[in-house]
Amino acid sequence: MSSALKDAAKIATLVAIATLLSGPATAEDSLDETFGREVLIIEASEHACYRFDIYMAFNTAQQRRGLMHVRQLPQFSGMLFVYSEPGIRSMWMKNTYIPLDMLFIRGDGTVSSVAANTEPLSLESVRSTEPVNFVLELNAGVSKKLRIDADSKLIFDQPGT
Repeated sequence: MSSALKDAAKIATLVAIATLLSGPATAEDSLDETFGREVLIIEASEHACYRFDIYMAFNTAQQRRGLMHVRQLPQFSGMLFVYSEPGIRSMWMKNTYIPLDMLFIRGDGTVSSVAANTEPLSLESVRSTEPVNFVLELNAGVSKKLRIDADSKLIFDQPGT
């Protein structure tokens, strides 16, 4: 075997070992591959504003995936489900390992309702109380801690505006 071929074989072996030692890709890693990211501001009660880095779920495949299999989400992170037409939205927690707050949001960005501290791995349907264009999922407890409620509003660049 030539010296160049031996060196290539050594490199391939080292890459394989490094890959095995680094472990499998996490659900969080695949979020970055599957979803675009945006920044949104939530104007909460008491006139406080909070910045969130969010994953955007625009299409059916992304919306079906959501935050399934994610085991950790940074405090000021979340996922925004975007729908082109207002409608009653129903979400569930199948294969979702972390409790979430679900904010149901009208087309103008105002919060319609909040389903706080949803149960991980539950097949129970969590529904909006009126037609909405957006659902924002945040870590459970964030909406209470930051006083995000039906008096709150999201500020972000909406698609098509």
